[in-house]
Amino acid sequence: MRLADFDYELPPELIANEATSDRSGSRMLVVQRTSASLTDEAFTEFAVILRDDDVLVLNNTRVFPARLFGRTETGANVEVFLVTKVANNLWRALARPAKRLKLGRTVGFSDMLSATVLERSDNGGVVLLFTAADDFDGIIDKIGKTPLPPYIKRDRSQLDRDRERYQTVYAKQRGAIAAPTAGLHFTPEILDTIKQKGVSVAEITLHVGYGTFEPVRVDDLSEHNVQPEQYEMQQETANQLNEAKKAGRRIIAVGTTTTRALETNFSRHGRFKAENSFADLTIRPGDEFNAIDGLLTNFHLPKSSLLVLVSTFGGHELIMNAYRHAVESRYRFYSYGDCMLIL
Repeated sequence: MRLADFDYELPPELIANEATSDRSGSRMLVVQRTSASLTDEAFTEFAVILRDDDVLVLNNTRVFPARLFGRTETGANVEVFLVTKVANNLWRALARPAKRLKLGRTVGFSDMLSATVLERSDNGGVVLLFTAADDFDGIIDKIGKTPLPPYIKRDRSQLDRDRERYQTVYAKQRGAIAAPTAGLHFTPEILDTIKQKGVSVAEITLHVGYGTFEPVRVDDLSEHNVQPEQYEMQQETANQLNEAKKAGRRIIAVGTTTTRALETNFSRHGRFKAENSFADLTIRPGDEFNAIDGLLTNFHLPKSSLLVLVSTFGGHELIMNAYRHAVESRYRFYSYGDCMLIL
């Protein structure tokens, strides 16, 4: 299949620019793969739809404020988006406007933090060596801004009003540059209801990186590879998931990031195994899913690797029909939008 097969028309007003005041106040489109049926529900029905012997898997990564605003030694204003930690105080980043960051140039972000440009590429990428007057992470938490997606419109002064809302209620492990947005719908009360029903809840950590939302720049999907992302599965979670597989219980992934981590792990070992490694699996049409049985996910951008993943799991025709239904039914799209449960 070609990238063009994953396109759809989306009216701009359906892009959710604001989060709902109630996290659980979203709509949920339930997609049944065996019957090819679509049912409009509220997310508050999620616990009701689950079976009492299901295992729900969450990604407990925590977003850090990865957007930095600084000024070069020549006085030019620049924005830097931290992408990957290479070593202590050494980061790969995206810069805008990148042309202002020449090799060897210094950027000041505050009286506590500056950086020197060690490498640069044609696509806006740079490698920066930071000089910090104190703990690097602590300084970033003070001066960094929430890394909202570009389709969520905010003035620079308004970015941090989303600092807690653009975070799941179960976020623990610092390291993501984007939220695992399918998890934004959960509240502590809904999680308690799920557990009281008997559903097992497991956690993994995948630090969402640039690869998750990097544009697909080729039409032949066999030529596209999603960049690896760091993930960790604890022994307790591996045991929990292996027991579920053995008993024939469903494993429901919350989000495409969770899905990628679980499928990478299972395909690598033939079972679930504790490890701290990189999820390097690129899921394409025709691939089989061996780890998960269900997926809760938000609605993704046209022609994105995330839409390709979801369509591969749910079936291309069914998922594209579901997207057309969601547009016609005025669902809210993207990070702050509504969700889809595929079973």
